[in-house]
Amino acid sequence: MKLLVSVLLFVGVASAARNGIDFIQPVTVATFQCIKNAGYSFVIPRVFTSVGTLDHTGINNVKNARAAGLTDVDGYIFPCLSASCPSAANQVKTTLDAIKSAGTKVSTLWLDIERLAWPANHVSNRAFIEAMVKEAQAYGQQVGIYSNYYNWQDIVGLDYTGQSNLMLWWATYDGIKDFSKFTPFGGWTRPTIHQWQGTTTGPCGVSVDMNYVP
Repeated sequence: MKLLVSVLLFVGVASAARNGIDFIQPVTVATFQCIKNAGYSFVIPRVFTSVGTLDHTGINNVKNARAAGLTDVDGYIFPCLSASCPSAANQVKTTLDAIKSAGTKVSTLWLDIERLAWPANHVSNRAFIEAMVKEAQAYGQQVGIYSNYYNWQDIVGLDYTGQSNLMLWWATYDGIKDFSKFTPFGGWTRPTIHQWQGTTTGPCGVSVDMNYVP
């Protein structure tokens, strides 16, 4: 009996694992239904771009995914960092206002913290991230951080733990759907999501990155 219980518990844990995708191309409601039927339970479209503009395609993807019956629909901001960009807070505000105006919502708004045009000053970079998080939370929006050990090290420094209370979307293309190669950083001891494979042809012909939640 003990063995049977153990096996059932193991099966229950294994079956709880979930697969998801993030992407930037337009996806129809029908294709999202195909993605859902293929066993993918969460999707993360981009909703703001690194050049400082709303990703209207991504916002429409959020709407389409929900229309297809997906309930775990997030979005991610790729921050704009040049002097001509909106402020950190305004990038979040503009995004969340546009999502609301489109008649939809994201479960979690992820902030993409990876090496692209970030200044060398860790202090100002930390302040930028903090301003984005504060603005999202002022809206009552759940927010998380997308990054990895080396990006965090270069952008804010490994000693910065100011966002460790948020969920971590960990990006490491090791081809393994687990957390076994995770090295703690930034105060995180365990991620929430593992982006385990980069751009590939995913479910239903959509070009995606592959993600996993245990």
